[in-house]
Amino acid sequence: MSMSSTIRPTALPGPQTISRTTLPNGMTILVRENHAAPLAVIHGSLRAGAVHERPEQAGLASFVAGMLTRGSAAYDYNAFNETVEAVGASLTVAADVHSTDVGLTALAEDFDNLLALLADILQFPTFAADHIERLRRMKLVRIQERDQDTGSIASQRFYTALFGGDHAYGRATGGYLDTVVALQEADLRDFHRRYFTPQGAVFAVSGAVDAVQVTERLASLFGAWRGSDAPVHDRPRQTQGGGLRNVAPMPGKVQSDLIIGSYGVARHDPDFYAARVANCILGQFGMMGRLGERVREEQGLAYYCYSSLVAEQDAGAWLASAGVNPDDVEDTVTSVLAEFARLGEETIGAEELADSQAYLTGVLPLTLETNEGVADALLNMEWYGLGLDYLQRYNSLIYAVNADDVRRVAHQYLTPEKCIVIVAGPGDDRETATP
Repeated sequence: MSMSSTIRPTALPGPQTISRTTLPNGMTILVRENHAAPLAVIHGSLRAGAVHERPEQAGLASFVAGMLTRGSAAYDYNAFNETVEAVGASLTVAADVHSTDVGLTALAEDFDNLLALLADILQFPTFAADHIERLRRMKLVRIQERDQDTGSIASQRFYTALFGGDHAYGRATGGYLDTVVALQEADLRDFHRRYFTPQGAVFAVSGAVDAVQVTERLASLFGAWRGSDAPVHDRPRQTQGGGLRNVAPMPGKVQSDLIIGSYGVARHDPDFYAARVANCILGQFGMMGRLGERVREEQGLAYYCYSSLVAEQDAGAWLASAGVNPDDVEDTVTSVLAEFARLGEETIGAEELADSQAYLTGVLPLTLETNEGVADALLNMEWYGLGLDYLQRYNSLIYAVNADDVRRVAHQYLTPEKCIVIVAGPGDDRETATP
């Protein structure tokens, strides 16, 4: 059976319905009971991510995360898979820039046993040599496939141009062929020992559980875990002031992918909500906002065209992405930059603003219709320090944004001369200043 059945909570999760406990070892547990269906979900994040790699170790956090499901003290590879598959559950582990993230979805009757499995793989992975080599081969194939994708190459070059290859924000989280080949068992074990710690970790549970009982269960499984304080890392530097044009030639490709953008906001920045509304107007609302309407529909220049606001813990990026016929690259760049400029120069109309605000607030309840969505929301609320009442305040934060705020943030962050233009597809490999 499917483990992601739709569940409609009676109200937005808030302080009255969320149980929050911080264990003595620094791990925080949030629980929101939902007995509408016999399912339970846990999403968790440890503060062990790519920001703790050296550049020559790119892909290390991802490699460690991949090894956690390939054997631990109490569950070898076969036992892990048999335990999860026998009950139709789902358990995933993946590394991101700032975190290693886990997700577990199961029937409520199986949840307790699977929490024991989750605790074992996080605390006691075995890093068996044969599985290291198997996973390495799989990763190398994926990297080769990634490096043949025009969209992936454009994205990699964009972030490297913004933040530089010496910081994780400017590197591929999955690493590169040479770095993944060089990683050794000792590197994986050392990364786990140093950075897998309960301090600052967050686990969020949603579903048919008893809040007190599941908190006690997690405390018994993780309470004896000890580690250093949440690891520190260097903040990224802004390495590119704008005006860069970078073309990555990929012979044999029939499409060019473009990334056009600049620095954005960190998640905690006061401008985050204004930028979120502005981004919705620019390239998200309806058929991908103004960019979709103008560049794709009216001008017929792009197969797709939309914008993204990426707000990380320490910094952010604001960008437009487009897939085009190579002959239409220059016209598309001109058109996208014109839309950037228009958003920063002209005051938007009241109806356009209201429509985007209604969209951004209207999608929130939809994201909370599953236990997965609720667990994810709780995790983000704790991870970014948004408060247990964040979901209840969210609408007011969006509707507090006015037309002047939209114009101001667009002008500040998306002025065309500040932007980097990246093209991946047929063409010459060159790097120049934009006119």
